[in-house]
Amino acid sequence: MEELWSTRVSALSAYRSVAPREEPRKQPARPARGASVSPGSQKTPTRRAKRRAGGARAGPPGAANGALPPASRPAPAAVAKNRRVKARSGPGAAARRPTVPGREGACAQQPPAGPSLGRLLQELGTVAHSRERAAGLFQWLLAPAAPPRFFDRHWEKQPLLVRRGNAAYYEGLFSTAEFDAILREREVHFGVNLDVTSYEDGKRETHNPQGRALPAVVWDFYRNGCSLRLLNPQAFSATVWHFLSLLQEQFGSMVGANTYLTPAGTQGFAPHYDDIEAFVLQLEGKKRWRVYSPRTAAEVLPQFSSGNFAQNEIGEPILETVLEAGDLLYFPRGFIHQGDCLPEAHSLHITVSSFQRNSWGDLLEKLLPAALQMAMEEDVEYRQGLPRDYLEYTGVLNSDVIDPRRTAFMRKIHTLIAKLMSYAPVDAAVDQKAKDFFHDCLPPVLTETEKALSVYGLPARWENGDVRDVDVPFRANTQIRLLWHGILRLCSEGDRMLLYYTTENSRVYHKEEPKYCEIEPEYTDGIEFLLSSYPKYVSVEDLPCVTLDDKIALATVLFEKGLLITKSPLFSV
Repeated sequence: MEELWSTRVSALSAYRSVAPREEPRKQPARPARGASVSPGSQKTPTRRAKRRAGGARAGPPGAANGALPPASRPAPAAVAKNRRVKARSGPGAAARRPTVPGREGACAQQPPAGPSLGRLLQELGTVAHSRERAAGLFQWLLAPAAPPRFFDRHWEKQPLLVRRGNAAYYEGLFSTAEFDAILREREVHFGVNLDVTSYEDGKRETHNPQGRALPAVVWDFYRNGCSLRLLNPQAFSATVWHFLSLLQEQFGSMVGANTYLTPAGTQGFAPHYDDIEAFVLQLEGKKRWRVYSPRTAAEVLPQFSSGNFAQNEIGEPILETVLEAGDLLYFPRGFIHQGDCLPEAHSLHITVSSFQRNSWGDLLEKLLPAALQMAMEEDVEYRQGLPRDYLEYTGVLNSDVIDPRRTAFMRKIHTLIAKLMSYAPVDAAVDQKAKDFFHDCLPPVLTETEKALSVYGLPARWENGDVRDVDVPFRANTQIRLLWHGILRLCSEGDRMLLYYTTENSRVYHKEEPKYCEIEPEYTDGIEFLLSSYPKYVSVEDLPCVTLDDKIALATVLFEKGLLITKSPLFSV
């Protein structure tokens, strides 16, 4: 594909490929795409798995009922007895308390049964506009709470609890059986894809051995009281991938997830707060949750996650409830939270996260340095020297000094800062944020129709010693549109226009470098035309390029990068 891309671009002079940049690669804000990463998890040193005493292997919930092969039966008592992390009967009498009256927060009660997730995703696939698909999925996620009311009253403000009384509401999203299948069929590694954790007597620990997370070892940890956190479930589950890829269209920000499987009567994580907006979807069993307000104004909507808190540091919960399968709990970043299982049931939930490092301050971090650089280049006032004696009346030691020179100095600083706004390249800074977002994004999940009408459905084939149907036969009247609205963005970088896109991203967070190509300025109008026309189909000849050859060249290149679909198949097979 890359050779075809380079050859075609060179011949038609529409685009030119850009080699990967040599600048240092940014590290992600957390070890993997996901949500609710406990701050202590990276500080606790991992330990090698204890030498096993042999015998049968432990299995996930349901193994005792014959749901798994004989190799997944519970470990013998001798093995469990020698484990340092013991299974516990429960976190104490508090775990058996009923929900505290008056602490439920805002609660939406039991809506009518909605469609299953699988059927919903199929129905949404018939919606033309990808943003409308995302809005429909988000409405289903919050139901019966209405999205406008949610954003007005809860988003970044206070928790929301949705009780549904429908254990099958999230059916098909993820399950313990799928978790077990992933361990058996995929390459899952401790510390990279899976964390083994425990929280007992106020102490949070990580128990990751080295190497691959084999089912026998993982389920033995589980049966002995450890919680299992699967990072990046979208890398292993097509349904979770589909779910998150639509929601990122809704938020305009990276959407990640982790799954948490917790044994009955245990707790896996210490109280803490996160730097993400968290949606907790209870998939199986039940779990008691306690949510606490930010302790100080400085902890409201924090930029980074907290460390682990002791119980005496966090006060009384503002919300205490038991989530059951089908329920939803949302809480904003900065709200301290902890969850523990009741003695009678295990818990499987998925935490969906968004809006990490997506604040006004994060935008200004990109905007202000660029504004200052531009001001220094264009305005001599910013290049004039500081007063020769400014060290005599400034600095912390002189902060209370009354001196007319200090007053004039501070007035000058205020003037320069206020004037800086006139040099602020706001749109360019937003493009830099968009570039980061496009690097974070999951690739889109295509419907069967989208596959058939895109480059992925071209029937190129080997026949009688030759390859047939390789060239894309675009004509003036060929009807085209963008694959999804949110899969590409034009960004200006210096004197270059770069087209960033998500169709070739990895399902693993930042596994690949950002995907982009350079575009000649005369072709930007054509891309903007496609964006503004979406989801309507337009003819190739309608593209605002100078010549028909240029129009066909632009359409062909975008199609071959997986960014366009046609209204009708290009070939009859």
